[in-house]
Amino acid sequence: MSDKPSEMFWYNLHTKSVEKGFLSPSSERVGPFETAHEAEHAMEKLRENSDRWEAEERAEREGN
Repeated sequence: MSDKPSEMFWYNLHTKSVEKGFLSPSSERVGPFETAHEAEHAMEKLRENSDRWEAEERAEREGN
């Protein structure tokens, strides 16, 4: 595990592949992730986060 983003894993949204380090422009990648396996599942994680945030915002609007 590294604390340096340049040594961590990223998911490239354009090529749909995992990269280690800053191989592509930041606008084309999400991360960083500690492992290649985590980066492979980046889209699932992004969907989970989005769903959770939407639910939290809905609860706030409804006063729950």
